[in-house]
Amino acid sequence: MNHPWAIFLRAYLGVRIQRARTAPTRGASAVEWVIITAIIAGLATLIKTVVEQKQGEIQNTLGGGNSGS
Repeated sequence: MNHPWAIFLRAYLGVRIQRARTAPTRGASAVEWVIITAIIAGLATLIKTVVEQKQGEIQNTLGGGNSGS
């Protein structure tokens, strides 16, 4: 692609990628922590839902646990 915008974009992205590769890392930023926390909260909610569904299935299979005299 020899269009001027394509050449500019390729050069610009090349510089940005090179800067990102050579930049010193100082740990996770606040945005990264928010993303990580959201993923963990989503997984916890998913696990809770699955456990509650299985609990309901077990209760239905065993008769709800109220069949004891």
